[in-house]
Amino acid sequence: MSLRPGLANLVLALALAAPAYAASPLAAPATAAEASPLGWPAAAGVPAGLPTATPVFDEDAPPRFSLPTESDRALWKKPGFRFGLGLGYGRLYGIDGPPQGSLIGPVVRGGVRLDESWSIMSTLSYQYAMGTGTVMQGLRYAGTIEPTWHATEHLSLAVGLGFGGIVETSTSRPNPDPQPSTLTSSYTFPNAEHPLPSCSGLGLAALARAEWTVVMGPRSATGLFLQMDSQWTGCVEDTGSVDPDTAQPITRRQWWGHLGGSLTWEILWR
Repeated sequence: MSLRPGLANLVLALALAAPAYAASPLAAPATAAEASPLGWPAAAGVPAGLPTATPVFDEDAPPRFSLPTESDRALWKKPGFRFGLGLGYGRLYGIDGPPQGSLIGPVVRGGVRLDESWSIMSTLSYQYAMGTGTVMQGLRYAGTIEPTWHATEHLSLAVGLGFGGIVETSTSRPNPDPQPSTLTSSYTFPNAEHPLPSCSGLGLAALARAEWTVVMGPRSATGLFLQMDSQWTGCVEDTGSVDPDTAQPITRRQWWGHLGGSLTWEILWR
């Protein structure tokens, strides 16, 4: 069988189709501006009639910020644990004889926020009594438990009760022996009109506090609190001698009462 008649028919069909393709919309545009929707010349190797891709510019997407579901103040009103560190400066004044002294030192606080209005806090303070001569010299420490009422978003009021103590070094205060001769047994003074040369003892402590707090973020806050302190301390001084009958140390005892106040700056965390 010969293929020439079929080949001749194929060539004739292509010749007849060429003018029709030239007049169709798929043909090349008449002007260069028609080569692209943006008026640019058609890219090489791409049919001019086909749509071209829009250029993509490498730009950063606009930032998206997530909105907080609650304000920081609302978070601080929620129940939970609280912890704080502070630095306080204050002064204690003796009642009917005990020495006075200026105090400075760290304050450690911890507790639980119960609800929007109430907290239970505890405070440990260690303050150095600065002074010379007959005034208080040494360490004053206290620990209290404080029900706290949050009157406003910033103002809190509290009262506290706990223990307080004094560890005093030797001073220049005279020895208030009740009799000229050397003591042969332990003795408790009826009052502190003539205070012991040094005090080492523990007693009862109480306080009243007003605190102003500013929230810094969801986890931290800062503030100042003004505090009124009272302390009743049982002071004991060891004479260095022993009772010849019982072989027990001979001591002098005295009760010291103090009133005072302090101002403390603190940082709190939740």
